[in-house]
Amino acid sequence: MDTTTVYKPGKGLTDRKLSYCPGCTHGIIHKLVGEVLEEKNLIDNAIGVASVGCSVMSYEFFNCDMHQAAHGRAPAVATGAKRVREDKTVFTYQGDGDLASIGLAEIVHAAHRGENITVIFVNNAIYGMTGGQMAPTTLIGQKTTTSPFGREKAQAGEPLRISELLATVPGATYLERVSVHDPKHVKKAKKAIEKAFEVQEKKQGFSLIEFISTCPVQWGIQPYEATRWAVDNMIPYFPLGVFKDARGGETDE
Repeated sequence: MDTTTVYKPGKGLTDRKLSYCPGCTHGIIHKLVGEVLEEKNLIDNAIGVASVGCSVMSYEFFNCDMHQAAHGRAPAVATGAKRVREDKTVFTYQGDGDLASIGLAEIVHAAHRGENITVIFVNNAIYGMTGGQMAPTTLIGQKTTTSPFGREKAQAGEPLRISELLATVPGATYLERVSVHDPKHVKKAKKAIEKAFEVQEKKQGFSLIEFISTCPVQWGIQPYEATRWAVDNMIPYFPLGVFKDARGGETDE
């Protein structure tokens, strides 16, 4: 009988069962962050800051010291933690309703100051937890509970592209947008997280990894359809790639 172990849970996450909806990619993103924390031996030296939104319970899942921040204030809390404990690896975990709306000033100024923190930003184009309202990242024509006929440019403007916006901020060091819709992109996403933490380890400043994510429940479609919808609709507007790399002349292999 073959008893070869082909998979086992990593130590970057706790044993608590994830509470995310079926088809939501928060779980995949959690696992990638957890794997990087483990592989870089950062679990006992990391401080995470949970936002408000679907990720509000992430402090139950990451197996490191965690703080809870008020809505949109995770970058400010992370700034305080990092300045007091410069020896710690500090990261925030935030959704688009949190980061791109009420927390927009916080994230812009943290990047502008070049705070040596890492931001994991999950963009699913909607307020997932609080009822499916239109978010700053909601696409034109996308229906939500507060835009039942679809987002209109004349009324709400164009969806906000956070990575492109922060790329204009001098203090930002590394910005990349990734997706986890298939194994190839999951691997790329993990490498992006590794780079972001390396930026912090080398004291090179502010880094943010933006994830294109899904929200089948609030989008009102099945999980598989949600994945395809993200690929067909979100990625064309939110293109994947590196938007800023000021790591002191370093280049990727």
